[in-house]
Amino acid sequence: MIRAFFPGSFDPIHYGHIDIAWRASKLFDEVIVGVYNRSLKNMLFSPEERIAMAKKTFEEEPRINVMGYNKLTVDFAREIGAKVIVRGLRVFSDFEYEFRMALANHRLAHDIEVVALITNEEHTFLSSTTVREIASLGGNISTMVPQHVSDALIHKFQEISDGRTNIHMTSLRD
Repeated sequence: MIRAFFPGSFDPIHYGHIDIAWRASKLFDEVIVGVYNRSLKNMLFSPEERIAMAKKTFEEEPRINVMGYNKLTVDFAREIGAKVIVRGLRVFSDFEYEFRMALANHRLAHDIEVVALITNEEHTFLSSTTVREIASLGGNISTMVPQHVSDALIHKFQEISDGRTNIHMTSLRD
């Protein structure tokens, strides 16, 4: 049995992530979607919220499971018995970043391979940052995220506008 590990912050999970996880599940016996919860980025959703959204997303996919983690990706991959780390590539700039990360991970863990899947054309523009920005401005994200994620974004931005939650976000607007 080959277990693959698909790590990310998933803030929020979107159809690009979902497509990569689903396609990886066709190549490997099991895919663990790992929600990283010690990111240096400013997050909109808590680790618990991101894990819950990802679990709901894949609740009908028996070969895809979701776990949170807060250590080196290769250390967690070893801990769960993953032999492969799955990454998605959208654009050329992703390749450079992922190439460097793969080399660093290989230096730390020679026994774990990195497999990069090219995103489907329809998802090349998608990023969690783009989804958050569009949602924060009231835009239609129905083709970017599942309904439960869209609902969570609407709720979160309502909390922010009501002053119940204080979040710093980087804007795409310049």
